[in-house]
Order: sequence, then structure tokens, then C-alpha cells
Amino acid sequence: MQYITAGESHGPQLTAIVSGVPAGLKISEQQINADLARRQSGYGRGGRMAIETDTVRVVSGVRFGQTLGSPITLVVENRDWKNWTDRMSVFGKAPADLKREVQPRPGHADLVGVLKTNSEDCRDILERSSARETAARVAAAGIAREFLADLGVEIKSYVTSIGSVSMPEDDPMGAAPYYKPLDIELSECRCPDAAATEAMKAEIDAAKEAGESLGGTFRVVVTGLLPGLGTYVSGPDRLTSRLGAALFSIPAIKGVEFGLGFEAARRVGSKVHDPIVLDPAKGFTRTSNNAGGLEGGMTSSMPLIATVAMKPIPTLMTPLATVNLDTLEVEEASKERSDTCAVPAAAVVAEGEIAFVLAQAYMEKFGADNMADIKASIKAYEKRLRTVSR
Repeated sequence: MQYITAGESHGPQLTAIVSGVPAGLKISEQQINADLARRQSGYGRGGRMAIETDTVRVVSGVRFGQTLGSPITLVVENRDWKNWTDRMSVFGKAPADLKREVQPRPGHADLVGVLKTNSEDCRDILERSSARETAARVAAAGIAREFLADLGVEIKSYVTSIGSVSMPEDDPMGAAPYYKPLDIELSECRCPDAAATEAMKAEIDAAKEAGESLGGTFRVVVTGLLPGLGTYVSGPDRLTSRLGAALFSIPAIKGVEFGLGFEAARRVGSKVHDPIVLDPAKGFTRTSNNAGGLEGGMTSSMPLIATVAMKPIPTLMTPLATVNLDTLEVEEASKERSDTCAVPAAAVVAEGEIAFVLAQAYMEKFGADNMADIKASIKAYEKRLRTVSR
């Protein structure tokens, strides 16, 4: 299962095509729209969120609420397109009063993009490199999430820090699976700690007042996974490799840790690796989860836990210095309507990216034609595992 997206930030629409989807999977527009709404929420979002109310339109690959096994096309319309029709027209001549973007923003794709493509307008770059594109990813990921949910796999995320404010956690790897989803979803910062949420909001308010932006960290937790997804045979195909690549594909992501991550490098081996035990009900399991659910590039059946770092958004209301592409003189970088903080939104996008990787891993192991055969293969696999652990 994989996806491709198309569309610009201020174009008519964003489009996603998801291929490799098994037949017989029930799809809910309401669930996809709920995920799109979660992506748009979060304290510190900018004015664009007041314009857009993202909803999905499924135009192929689904009949009467079930997948057909053919590519699924999803469309998310850009309401702001009506304000950009002349400036973003697909054909015709550019308007006489068109303002080119020639003051590239430090930290953005603007400058490197125009150098790469020989463009004279940063807008040719920023329209596609904008995080607005992730709305199409979240819509597409709704298919992968429905697939995993049908197999008993649950994905959630929560914010652990924004700026200098961190949520207190004594044992993140032990506690992560047990944070209540309702506490996360009711928090304006997607943080299950109420006191930390308020401190994060104050940090965001101060940054907005100063014309600054803020990054932070969030954690994605997946439960209900079977052991043995992924492989140890090929480096690029290890689940760790695929998950890392998927998470780094999200704009502004600068770091990914699985389980203890960098903390594991500071401990001795006996304080890192998770003892194996045989549970009468669960079979082989671990007494701790420092590995974050991944061993040797494969799932261990423990909760998969990834912690992700996002840098501050590069669009600043108090801009940094740049070089004007026309005059080659030092000027302030351009300002584009933006967020002060989008860490909670990035966490939702990350859920979707992880969902696609895991969905593909399930289909590589258990088949990809239809849900009935996939479930039958899983049932046989679970039966064999029960036999081995006796």
C-alpha cells in the first residue's frame, strides 16, 4: 500500500491516490474527516485554519463503503483558492501586478528550490513544499488506518514538549501506551498532562507576541501489533529504516528516536535490553519496552513507540536576514501567513505516515488481495505462534 499526492498550497485542491489497497475493506468518510480536523487543530495555528475546513471527497476505488481493490482517489479542496485564482492560474498569462517572491526564508525550501529548478519566483517552490500538502497525506492515511484498525491495531500520538516546556514523565516507555486518548484529544496541545498543556499555551503566546515560532517533540504509540513484521534480511527493508524514512518525509522533522533512542547510548546493556519471558496467555513477551517495540528491524509485539522532534516553522513574523534574488542586496525574508506552532498537527501527520508503513508490512507478510484472505493468514500465524510458545 502506498500513496502519491499532488496539488499546491493555494491551488484548487489537493489530491491523493492510494494504490495497493486490498478489496473488502470498509471505509468511513467520517473517520477520515475526523483525522483531517485533528490535523487542523492545536494551539498556535495560524489564519489559514480559519479559512479551511478540510473534508475529503472519495472519487474512485470504493463502492458502497467498501474498497474494490483498485486505486483510491481522495480530494481535499482548498477554499483559499478563490483568493488566489489569478496568481495561481494553471494557464494564461501572469497578471500585470503579480508580486514575485524573491526574498527566500532561511530554513525553508525557498532558496535551494529556486537554485535547483532555475525558477525566478520562490512561490514556484513554496506552494508545493508547504506543510499544507500534509492534508492530502492525512486523507490518504485514513485508508491505511482503517486497514490496521480492522486488524486490531491502534495508533495514537501526544505532544511531549513545545519550546522549553516539557511534560514530566518518569518512565515514558512504560507509561506511553496507557495515556488516555480522551485526555490527549481534549488538550489544545495534544498533551495528556493538563498542567503542561497550560504551560505550553503560555509559551506559544509569548512566541507569537515576539514574532517567533516554536518547535517541539511528540510521541507516536502503536498497540496491537503482531511480532515479526518487517525483516532482518535487508537493511533498507528493516521496519526501523522504513519508519524513519516515513517520519523524516514530514516537513520540519529533524530527529526520530525509537524506544529509549539516544538515552540507550548512555546506559550499560543490562539497563537497555528487555528481558524475555513466557506468558501463559501472551506467549513470548518482554518485561520492559526500552526497544520501543522494534528488535532487529522487526516488531516484537510490544507497543511501537517513536519520539519525533520538529523544528520551529521557518516563516517568522519578525523575519531573519536574507538576500533579495533580484537585487542581491540584504533584506528581510518574506512573510507568508503561517502558524506559531504546528507540533500537535505534525503528530497527527506522523500517525498517518506510520500507518502506511505498518499496513505495507502486514500485507507483505499476510497477503494483499482481500481482507478475508489476509485475516485467514493472520489467524493461521497466530495459531502457529501459540504452538511455538507452549
